[in-house]
Amino acid sequence: MKKLIPLFLFICTANQVFAQNNNPYKQVDEYVKKLGALEAFNVAVIADTLTRQFAEKEQKARAIFYWTANNIALDPKAIKSNDNKKTDPVLVVQLRKATSLGFALLIQEMCSMAKIRCLTVDGYVKSSSEDINNKPDEINHSWNVVQLGQSPEQWYYIDAAKASGYLDKKQTLFTPLFTSEYFFADRLLFNLDHYPDNHAWLLGDGPKGLGEFYALPIISSAAYLYGMQKPMPLNGYIKTKTTALTNFSFTCSNAGSLASITLLMGDGNKQQKPVPMNFTNTSGLIKFSYTFKREDTFPLHILADGKEILQYMVEVVE
Repeated sequence: MKKLIPLFLFICTANQVFAQNNNPYKQVDEYVKKLGALEAFNVAVIADTLTRQFAEKEQKARAIFYWTANNIALDPKAIKSNDNKKTDPVLVVQLRKATSLGFALLIQEMCSMAKIRCLTVDGYVKSSSEDINNKPDEINHSWNVVQLGQSPEQWYYIDAAKASGYLDKKQTLFTPLFTSEYFFADRLLFNLDHYPDNHAWLLGDGPKGLGEFYALPIISSAAYLYGMQKPMPLNGYIKTKTTALTNFSFTCSNAGSLASITLLMGDGNKQQKPVPMNFTNTSGLIKFSYTFKREDTFPLHILADGKEILQYMVEVVE
């Protein structure tokens, strides 16, 4: 597996507060949190301890997801060196760190022990605007699909690796930051954010190919918090002129309390001051426009209430 792309490079701890206030799995999460790290137990005992309290498969799967995302860390050294030798669930539980493949295999193993059908999916993710239109040579991420019934609509996405936190840009430091919405994630949004190596594991509508996927904008974790859909422009690389107006829009199912939209242009020392947008919110349809006045090529971060939801790459000419 090729080097895993850094996760959640621009994220805010306010996400956790937002998630806690809109969490349908609060009872499950609180139970698992009280159990703690379960450091003295093996995979089988951990799986049983997490799930025996619950009757429904969905609750059992949530308990497994919550514990894994909060007790296993992304392994910077293994990720940076493309080392997936220690992805066996036994080793992951012992070491308490893993690549995304290690996360996915652990979720699959514990779900199997709880009699839940769960598979590991290998594929691709994008994490920064530099990835737009740059297809990698190999897969760079893994996640799970869970089946709760016979209908195609009863397959669900889980990404415990992304839910656990993020690595810094140099891939040397892991910062824990739990994101609840990567459990049974919204299909349409997940399909803008992940692309399976086997197209059969694209649940619902999504890009037709890897090139189309890598042409999309970057979907950041807060997009899941707001239930974002239909981001426009749909092309992640925006070409515009200093005299032209660029129109942006997206829908949000959780946009009722949305107070601000902000643009951040550039990265690091080249990042400009935040630019607040005048936007409209019509029954969850968010619209705003901006004229980029400086001739340059730069990353564009779009923030909702200070939390990043989208990234583009913008090329501005006169």
